[in-house]
Amino acid sequence: MRFLTAGESHGPELTAIIEGVPSQLPLTVEDINEHLARRQKGYGRGRRMQIEKDQVRITSGVRHGKTTGAPITLHVENKDWTHWTKIMGAEPLTEEEEQDMKRKITRPRPGHADLNGAIKYRHRDMRNVLERSSARETTVRVAVGAVAQVILKQFNIDICGHVLEIGDVVSTQRDLDSVQELKEISEASEVRCIDPEASEKMKQAIDDAKQNGDSIGGIVEVVANNVPIGLGSFVHYDRKLDGKIAQGVLSINAFKGVEIGLGFEAARLKGSQVHDEIAHDEERGFFRKSNRLGGFEGGMTNGMPVVVHGAMKPIPTLYKPLQSVDIDTKEAFSASIERSDSCAVPAAAVVCEAAVAWELADAFLDKFGSDTMDDIKKHYDAYMKEAREF
Repeated sequence: MRFLTAGESHGPELTAIIEGVPSQLPLTVEDINEHLARRQKGYGRGRRMQIEKDQVRITSGVRHGKTTGAPITLHVENKDWTHWTKIMGAEPLTEEEEQDMKRKITRPRPGHADLNGAIKYRHRDMRNVLERSSARETTVRVAVGAVAQVILKQFNIDICGHVLEIGDVVSTQRDLDSVQELKEISEASEVRCIDPEASEKMKQAIDDAKQNGDSIGGIVEVVANNVPIGLGSFVHYDRKLDGKIAQGVLSINAFKGVEIGLGFEAARLKGSQVHDEIAHDEERGFFRKSNRLGGFEGGMTNGMPVVVHGAMKPIPTLYKPLQSVDIDTKEAFSASIERSDSCAVPAAAVVCEAAVAWELADAFLDKFGSDTMDDIKKHYDAYMKEAREF
């Protein structure tokens, strides 16, 4: 599979085209809208979430509730577009309109793509950069991930993203009996954390940051159960699934780190404390006694739950702005303030979940793929039987 997104933060809409989804997959707008709504929740979100009530339109690739095998086109309208039609319109401007243009940006904000993008693409108005580099794009990334999750659900693969840390507040509750339980508890929390005591402390940390004109980041975890052994490959670097997942997670706005399983902690431990011993029984076949490696060995899934951590930096738009330099006047200034969240870590857990789901579904179809869901299920069932009997 592959997908492409298009659209700007204050343009008319965001669009995604997905290619490679097999035919006969049950898919409705409700399957996608559920995850779009989850992305918009979370303690610390800004005023934009009060404006946008994201809903998807499917305009190709699905007929009467099932995929056709053709490319799927998803659209999410930007409600705020009504206030930006002249500023963000595609039509050329007159010289007079050009001179009267409001909200032209010549002052790059530290931590954003503004300056780098302006230099790369020769933009004297950096709105051309920030509109596309905005985290608003993650709306359709979540929509694409929702389609991936529908594929995974057909094979009993459950996936959930939740929050482990916000600022210096760390959840002490990590392990639950099932991904379904993880979903239920984390979704009931305003910060998407399964530790009630830590949740309250996280909310206070967000409030403190906002009051000080600052922002706050954190760490999210994505867990996927019932992932079959052998997704990905050891034979080439670009087919290693853990590497693909790492790239997908780091491509999310503001994510600066990714771990699989123990991650960086493994570097500080002895080998006997890191690697997962192998066992076997007739019902399960081969399995690992522990899951320190997060479900991966040699770039391939090993049948254990996939566990991925992503580190999100604090949002760089601050109400206590940092110093920068105007690209026209070359004068120093305090960075401009755009409407922003003080913390988007709870929402980032949903985006990270979508990114991991996409890579898992893509690898799944690479392994078992065909043109129709029925054929894929036959391939999957035969392989799983062979794996148990190996």
